[in-house]
Amino acid sequence: MKRNDPCWCGSGKKYKKCHLDFDERLEGLKLDINKNQIRPTHELIYNAQDVEKIKRAAVINTGALDLIDELIKPGIDTLSLDTAVHDYIVGKGAHPSCLGFEGYPKSICTSINNVVCHGIPSADEILKAGDIVNVDITTDLDGFFADASRMYIVGGKTTPEAQRLVEVTREIMEAGIRAAQPWHLVGEIGAACGAMARENGYSVVTLLGGHGVGRQFHTPPFVSHDCEADTGMILVPGMVITVEPMINIGAKEVVTDADDNWTVRTEDGTLSAQWEKTILITETGNEVLAY
Repeated sequence: MKRNDPCWCGSGKKYKKCHLDFDERLEGLKLDINKNQIRPTHELIYNAQDVEKIKRAAVINTGALDLIDELIKPGIDTLSLDTAVHDYIVGKGAHPSCLGFEGYPKSICTSINNVVCHGIPSADEILKAGDIVNVDITTDLDGFFADASRMYIVGGKTTPEAQRLVEVTREIMEAGIRAAQPWHLVGEIGAACGAMARENGYSVVTLLGGHGVGRQFHTPPFVSHDCEADTGMILVPGMVITVEPMINIGAKEVVTDADDNWTVRTEDGTLSAQWEKTILITETGNEVLAY
C-alpha cells in the first residue's frame, strides 16, 4: 500500500495519516513461534466508524440483559426468558445472533448450576430459588455483533459455596479484562484468569473460551482463560474480543449433551459459573462495550 492510498481500515483517511505507523510497529515486532506468537490480520482491526456500529449493537445487548435482571425469579421457565429477549431485540431492529447459529434453536443460552454453557431454554425448565444461572446473549445490528453474559442467583439467595463461585468468577473476568492491554499478547488474559482461579481452589474450562467479535459472531483470536503468559496473538488498538471465563468448583473437564449436541455440563456434576463482556482494545488499555 502506498502512503497516499486510502487506508486499508476503511476510515477514508490516507494510509500515511492512519495506519502506516501502526503497520510499521506491528511488522517490527519480533515474534517467538515457539510461543505461538502471531500478528492479527487487518480484518480483525476496526476503525472508529465500525466501533460505533459495534457499540450500537452493544447497547441493545446490554438492554436485553437488563431485561433479564427484571424478569428472572423462582418459578419462571427459561423459554419465557428467551421469548422476552427475542421480542426485545427484534423490536429494536436487531437480530438475536444465537438463533440459528450453527443450528442453535433459541435466541439466548440459559445455563443452570452444573451447565457450563449453551443451555437451551425450555418451557419445562423452571428456575428454583437458589439456582445459579448464566444467561448469554449476542446481538447483531446491521451486520455488527456484541456479546455478553451475566450470572444470576435465583431468588437472591443460594448456598455459600455457590455464592462464592458466582462472585469470584466475576472477579476472575475482571482480572482478565485488566490484563487485556494493547501491544501485549492474548495469553496474558488466560494467565491472569487461571492464576486467580487456582488461588481460589477452582478449575478453568479450557476446551471453550472467548473470541474476537465484530463483523462476525466469532473471529480469531481464541481467548483461553487458562494459559501461559506471553503467548498467542498480539492485541492491538481496534481489536474487539470477549473475555468470558468458565469456572468450575470441581474438575475442568466437560461433556456435551449427546441428545441436543449443545448443552455443555461439568463432567463431575459440580457447579460452574461464567461472566462475559465484550471489550475494545484501545491505545491506552481497553473499553467495555457490552456487559
